[in-house]
Amino acid sequence: MDILHNQLNNIQQHLAFVSTSPINWILYVQVFSWTVTLFESYLLLRQYPLYFKKDPPAALASHFGPGVFEKSQNYGKDKAKFALFSGLFKQALDSSMLQFGFYSWSWGASGALIGKFGFGSEYQILQSIGFVFILFFLSSIPTLPLSVYATFVLEEKHGFNKTTPSLFVTDLFKGWALAFGLGAPFLAAFLYIFQWAGDRFVPWLMAFMISFQLVMVVLYPTVIQPLFNKLSPLAEGNLRTRVEYLASKLKFPLKHLYEIDGSKRSSHSNAYFFGLPWAKHIVIFDTLIQQSKPEEVEAVLAHELGHWYHMHPTKMMAISQLHIFTILALFPAFLHAPPLLRSFGFPKEVAANPPTIVAFLLFQMILTPLEAFVSIGMNAISRHYEYEADRFAVELQDQLREPSMRDMGERLGRALVALHVKNLSTVWVDWLYSAYHHSHPTLTERLKGLEAEWGGRKEGRNLVCDGEQTVPPSFLTRWQQFRVKRSCISLESTIHRT
Repeated sequence: MDILHNQLNNIQQHLAFVSTSPINWILYVQVFSWTVTLFESYLLLRQYPLYFKKDPPAALASHFGPGVFEKSQNYGKDKAKFALFSGLFKQALDSSMLQFGFYSWSWGASGALIGKFGFGSEYQILQSIGFVFILFFLSSIPTLPLSVYATFVLEEKHGFNKTTPSLFVTDLFKGWALAFGLGAPFLAAFLYIFQWAGDRFVPWLMAFMISFQLVMVVLYPTVIQPLFNKLSPLAEGNLRTRVEYLASKLKFPLKHLYEIDGSKRSSHSNAYFFGLPWAKHIVIFDTLIQQSKPEEVEAVLAHELGHWYHMHPTKMMAISQLHIFTILALFPAFLHAPPLLRSFGFPKEVAANPPTIVAFLLFQMILTPLEAFVSIGMNAISRHYEYEADRFAVELQDQLREPSMRDMGERLGRALVALHVKNLSTVWVDWLYSAYHHSHPTLTERLKGLEAEWGGRKEGRNLVCDGEQTVPPSFLTRWQQFRVKRSCISLESTIHRT
């Protein structure tokens, strides 16, 4: 532990200038936050012309019925225009709040509020909780019209919205209540660790954050999700039999298999799993069940179980913990920096002994440009994991020696195409826009990956010794088909050797 603290102290010595130099931090935050916003706007402008293409990629043309691709393009245009406006609006709002001292005012307003109940400035944790919730509620009000427009205009126009006005309001108040019910105790414990551990808070805070995440894994399915959606056991039938059999073959610790009423709010579809290592829950949206065949839903879940098999959630959690550790290791220099708070308009008496929550919030703003690069890196890792999960689904036939799963790659490809078509997802994507925003490869990229994995395997299975191919794979390229016909015997022997 002492070695860790010595290394952290060395970092603070290199950042000692933060507590003494009168740096114009507010200008830095304004410039770089606008830089990030304008870059994101530029990416949208790169993507926008692709929504005017009249035809889908050749490999997908047969999957779009009359008028469906046009609907997909129109949906993409409307979402892009809304994203451009909302991004600039939110940045202008944040910039105004910074420039006109809203954060300093909120700290004072929180102090005045708790003062009415007989609590003074020495109750810093209580004042910090009030400060955060004043910021949260007052900054949420100007963006409410955006949420209303997105739900009742944008999604409604394209046939996806199922949310009623009463459900929207109910969800809003539930979200606020949940934010206070969970956020206040979390924030109190978070700030208490700073008070208790002093400058040696990093390892203790890391332990607390990990513990909180594990607690949330338990609370989410039992307390939080039932507040918004109804989880019902998946009905007996072909799909349930397929999923339970797949889970048992993989020794996946399936505890519950749920169907969720996603159609209550939207026509979009999804499937996911969560839970502790020894007790997992699989959740399938009712919209996915309605839009796809059981064997295709099984393929989607085979992909999801690929994430579990390769420990992708655990790896991503480890990476995120490293990221959090880096942030916390840098923070002490900003925690004891009166010039930082003075730059953002806080009074001298507040800046002289910087409140932890204020310093941490301002520190997060300073990290904005770095976080943009971190996001790109995390997306790259996530896309790699998606390819790996796709490959897992394709290889199930070999791993489980189960003939019924030999077309899993083909089924997954069909399911992905169907989901994109039903959800009017964009199929023409700019590479830079995708690298910055997307945690998943594009549809065409995933189909190419599946073709490379599954097509080659089926290519081997479709060979016979007289050099003829039985049924050409639907994902096989012309070159692969030609190679099969010309090199049947040699290729077959190669496959048998491997």
